[in-house]
Amino acid sequence: MPHDGWHPHDEHPHHHHGPPTRRTVLAAAALLPFGAASAQTVDAAQRIADAANRFLVSLDEGQRQKAMIAFDSGNRLDWHYIPRSRLGLALGEMRAPQADAARALFASVLNRRGLELLDGVRLLEGVLREQQGSFRDPGRYYVTVFGTPGRFPWGWRFEGHHLSLNVSLPAAGHVSVTPFFTGAHPATVRDGPNAGFRLLGASEDLARQIMAGLDDRQRKAATIADRSFGEIVASPQREQDLGSPRGLLLGEMTGAQRTLVEALMDRFLGTLAADLLAQQKQRVMEQGLAGFRFAWAGSLTPGDAHYFRVHGPVTLIEHDNTQNGANHVHAVWRDLAADFGRDALADHYRQQKHR
Repeated sequence: MPHDGWHPHDEHPHHHHGPPTRRTVLAAAALLPFGAASAQTVDAAQRIADAANRFLVSLDEGQRQKAMIAFDSGNRLDWHYIPRSRLGLALGEMRAPQADAARALFASVLNRRGLELLDGVRLLEGVLREQQGSFRDPGRYYVTVFGTPGRFPWGWRFEGHHLSLNVSLPAAGHVSVTPFFTGAHPATVRDGPNAGFRLLGASEDLARQIMAGLDDRQRKAATIADRSFGEIVASPQREQDLGSPRGLLLGEMTGAQRTLVEALMDRFLGTLAADLLAQQKQRVMEQGLAGFRFAWAGSLTPGDAHYFRVHGPVTLIEHDNTQNGANHVHAVWRDLAADFGRDALADHYRQQKHR
């Protein structure tokens, strides 16, 4: 990752030793406002609202009723990445121009690499369809719009098997894109026309490169368990299971080692449109990158079950490859204070009460 905007050696780290209970996460949120509304984020919010409205206008009345849900619906926070019934409008129910409008909505938040990531998840669903049957369906990925685009708070979600992108615009100039989950099954396609395809392989390769470049003391500090966990820890409603950040402090790495960790983080954050990426880089810097920790669990032998994460005061990136003979990845990027726009939404509601 280029160093524009990161410059880890110039920062003043805020070390975070206590467990991220709800209290400490809220304290971190108080110290780390999600950035004042900048011209960049105001422009991004307008772009996203325009794309959402164009998508909704493309739908007929029945489709619109399926796609739109109240912002305060509990369903907005009910994210998951398993095959299950979902509210919203499925891609398979859209005509081609409507699907194009949906993709333009995704492109209002994601860059080309981000769009290719979404495509890759659905491509793998097609691979599973060939192997397991028609219940695996690349058309069963749902767009849901919460609230009214342009009227704060509002947001949208794109979700299906192995995918959950949650975009929230809780107040003017604030855009949240987490939780952002992607999965890959198979992690490596073994045969057929897509043989060799590794949707999330670059993340694994970087994490292995990080571990290979550590000295014995560093590797011991980074290794938090002999076996992988079998699942990401911060799966839906399980954030509290994380405990305090564990692993090797980035502040105890060399510059070259830290650059690799930044590149690993970029595999997640670097899927965003340029203005939103700049906002998220600033978010990371405010936490003090030297206080982040890199952790590994499981075997270092390629092909064996493994897990890794990068964990800061509120930013969390996880990757687990254990299931199906270590050929099934679950990966997530979360913001433990600002998922679903919670931090700015709380400020928004407080301000409403005082008017």
